[in-house]
Amino acid sequence: MNIDSTPLFGAKEGETLPPGGAAYLTWSPEQMAIGFRSLEKINPVHVVRHGTHVRPLARADQQISPSWNWKGQEMTVDRYMDTYRSSGGIVLKDGKVVLERYGLGRTEKDAWLLTSATKCYTATLVGAAIKDGYIKSVDALVTDYIPALKGSAYDNVTIRHLLTFTSGVRWIEDVDGDYTHPDANFLSYWAPVLDTNVDCIVSYMRRLPRANPPGTMYNYTDGDAHLAGIVISSAVGKPLSEYLSEKIWQPYGMEADAYWQLDASGNEQAGGFLSVTLRDQARFGQFILEGGKAGAVQVVPPDFLAAATSVQVNFVPGASSDAPLGKGFINWSIYKDYYVGSGGAGQRTFVYPKDKLVIAINSAWPYVNRFAAAPDQKTAVLPVSDHEPALNAFAEALRTAAVSQR
Repeated sequence: MNIDSTPLFGAKEGETLPPGGAAYLTWSPEQMAIGFRSLEKINPVHVVRHGTHVRPLARADQQISPSWNWKGQEMTVDRYMDTYRSSGGIVLKDGKVVLERYGLGRTEKDAWLLTSATKCYTATLVGAAIKDGYIKSVDALVTDYIPALKGSAYDNVTIRHLLTFTSGVRWIEDVDGDYTHPDANFLSYWAPVLDTNVDCIVSYMRRLPRANPPGTMYNYTDGDAHLAGIVISSAVGKPLSEYLSEKIWQPYGMEADAYWQLDASGNEQAGGFLSVTLRDQARFGQFILEGGKAGAVQVVPPDFLAAATSVQVNFVPGASSDAPLGKGFINWSIYKDYYVGSGGAGQRTFVYPKDKLVIAINSAWPYVNRFAAAPDQKTAVLPVSDHEPALNAFAEALRTAAVSQR
């Protein structure tokens, strides 16, 4: 639920909001379509305030509407969005809108849950805090900013280790895609308050053992992304939502408030629960494309941004035809000529520096937790393996159409 008196959009008349909390992991596809655009009505959030200045997104004179071949069939933008449950897609070429579409009952006013693409915003705020002098560097110790972790497996873990998922702390994200499995650590997002004056997820994380020496092994760890958020808020002395508003949302000219879901201790869940409008998602991609500047102000140090959007952890070559080269800082996936902020259920922000192009896509893929659904729901949707390549083909069709314009 929204803790401030702000106009709300999201669920429409006659729609029923899905249950909150960890029940999010069991939402049906229909519940996702409502819940992903109604986060601020379902769970406690902090508001990321926009300002009075709005950066215009001018509509280009020539719009694109590509068609492409997908598995032997002609695919169009509308057909893709209907088939793969996309709630929105927008393309900026040279900062101008060349395509903007909505689906699943969403409008341009509705914010949408970014899932793990939230991590890109968290990582960017680490850079802003370094620029502001609140954080010494990415090589500073995590325990310098979260003293409650001293004496735990986070001793000698640096902020860089958090940003590259190489802390070495034992973490099981899911079990064969099941985030509700008893052995999965992902449920720690809804951990109860265990210790007085200690964030609930920090309390959970400091009880975990070490599996590997810091910096030696990549392991996708949502808990480390949350700790990166706690590092920021502890260093700057204010909530992440307030800092994001001050550093990016207001000075860059976002047009709408964003919403950041809270844990049981009242801190933003930094690894996966920011909700923004499609246009502001595209503006964030443009902010990154333009080098982390808001007007003439350098918000994020250039060297930090360069590191965040280049390979820090190498992946095995040839794992699949559309696999990234590796990971930058959370949660940028790095490819040869572009990088992508990725989130579960089909949330993407593609940035193509050479083409001066940004593509933002939101979806409600029906398998946030594919094993939580009823058996009939499992078989009523397209195979899981089909969604990712289809989205990549969609993005490539949009890119090709946008760059071919004269």
